[in-house]
Amino acid sequence: MIEIETLSVERDHAPVLHDLSLALPAGGLTALIGPNGAGKSSLLLTLAGLIAPRAGRVRLDGEDIHAMRPQARALRLAFLGQEQAQVSRLTVREMVGFGRWPHHRGRPGPADRAAVAGALALFGLGELAERPVSSLSGGQRQRTQIAMAHAQATPLVLLDEPLSALDPRYAREVMEALVAMAHDPAAPRGVVVVLHDLGMAARYADHVVAMKHGRLVAAGPRREVMRDAVLSALFDTGLKLREVEGAQVVLPA
Repeated sequence: MIEIETLSVERDHAPVLHDLSLALPAGGLTALIGPNGAGKSSLLLTLAGLIAPRAGRVRLDGEDIHAMRPQARALRLAFLGQEQAQVSRLTVREMVGFGRWPHHRGRPGPADRAAVAGALALFGLGELAERPVSSLSGGQRQRTQIAMAHAQATPLVLLDEPLSALDPRYAREVMEALVAMAHDPAAPRGVVVVLHDLGMAARYADHVVAMKHGRLVAAGPRREVMRDAVLSALFDTGLKLREVEGAQVVLPA
């Protein structure tokens, strides 16, 4: 479980998170939603230990994330931000394999190769495994990065807008893969995802955290947060949820 206690954060000397307190469940898929400038990415960076809070603290299973050594933290959580590293000659398999570095420290074994193979299969990258990452489309590169985070095999995975470069087919497939990862009976994980697509949040998230102006608006199980009144107030425009062919969709009111 992630426990966030009276968290306040500044970036470039400007406050971006204000006195935030909430708990994120240890398992399942949690969606962070809210308008631009809500503080979603800043919260994710703070959870990853990449931004130090001005006040408050973040605990992972009772341990202060910002007090962990980087090597220990890399075994506990995986983070994928919006800005991805540019690579040239690496193949898809090699790129995904970087997720195993915290485990083998340069000496990969059978377990590491199996983890890479599983990530390639889960995210539909098997046929691209030997292709240079530089030759991929933006969406294929995005899936490679997500597969790398999966291969890291951490109990917590943090993803900032992982659907941004994906067409509808692959966005759906990635969300289904993230749900499978979160609910894997052999090794369930907590997956926290920043989403701008409210339909994806309504369809796939187990839990939702709604933010606005760096403050918490609502948090809880999806059906408690994804409601007409909450979403309309969150985005300052009329929105309504409706069920279409068994799936929740968000429509203009």
